[in-house]
Amino acid sequence: MTINSEFSLIQHYFEQLTLSREDVILGIGDDCALLQCPADHVLAVSVDTLVEGIHFFADVDPQTLGHKSLAVSLSDLAAMGAKPAWFTLALTLPEINETWLQGFSQGLALLAKQHNIQLVGGDTTRGPLTVSIQVHGLVKPEQAIKRNGAKLGDMIYVTGTLGDAGAALQLKLNQWHDENLTPEDQDYLQQRLEQPTPRLQTGEDLIGIASSAIDISDGLLADLGHILNKSQLGARLDLSKLPISPVLSKISRDMAENLALESGDDYELCFTVPPQHFAEMEQRFSGMCTRIGMITDDKGIYFIGDNDELRNLNTTKAGYDHFK
Repeated sequence: MTINSEFSLIQHYFEQLTLSREDVILGIGDDCALLQCPADHVLAVSVDTLVEGIHFFADVDPQTLGHKSLAVSLSDLAAMGAKPAWFTLALTLPEINETWLQGFSQGLALLAKQHNIQLVGGDTTRGPLTVSIQVHGLVKPEQAIKRNGAKLGDMIYVTGTLGDAGAALQLKLNQWHDENLTPEDQDYLQQRLEQPTPRLQTGEDLIGIASSAIDISDGLLADLGHILNKSQLGARLDLSKLPISPVLSKISRDMAENLALESGDDYELCFTVPPQHFAEMEQRFSGMCTRIGMITDDKGIYFIGDNDELRNLNTTKAGYDHFK
């Protein structure tokens, strides 16, 4: 097929991209998609936009970009405990590049099929390279995990390790170099930046256990701060408990801690757990999640340092903001 129009592009690369779900009454090819939502569920909807030069480099591998474009939106569903169902894609391209489109669509399709989420519509336009994906997930209304549910005495947990993506970005920008990092180490960090893993199964498993949750996209301090603001509470963090990967452990501890606290793009989950579920957490999620602190009635975020002294983190530059 000759790809010389918006419609031939959609038909060739995206119309049959993903698995077909029984709850899609009408998918790609009409003015709107028609979707069947179960009677006892509500829709969890989120959208993310990735712009060349802001969220990814011009030389990024298109297959990894396809993966990340969907992964960052799926991470929002994970934070709510929602199961993925459908997504739409709005793609702005400077030109039709079939090699690029093939790689991008493959990366998108692999992750979509892994999580049984169907592409049901979207738009393509000409302009600076931009990818916008809106995801739709399903969750029972009483089970959705929100940001405002944290309570005094809850423990704070995170999934995975923190700071790897931020380290990869700084390496890419030549902002630092560490002789202890091997080429394999740098490849690992780059993979964490470009192909994050949305913690969807963990999010679903936390239903009935977590009192609040958020995905870590802008940095731990910034995103935990959203939970605290919504819940009108504070937090104390034990920095010695921050989960640092073996690769990031090769650099100075201070730098690793700063990356774990402030850098974004980890797409791990930060969540709180009330006392009655502490034992279940330690049993079911051992090795998958790390307890890093506690919800308090302090104003803001503190960390526990040497000799159990408290230090206020409110003045620390925290998280990414497009307009700062």
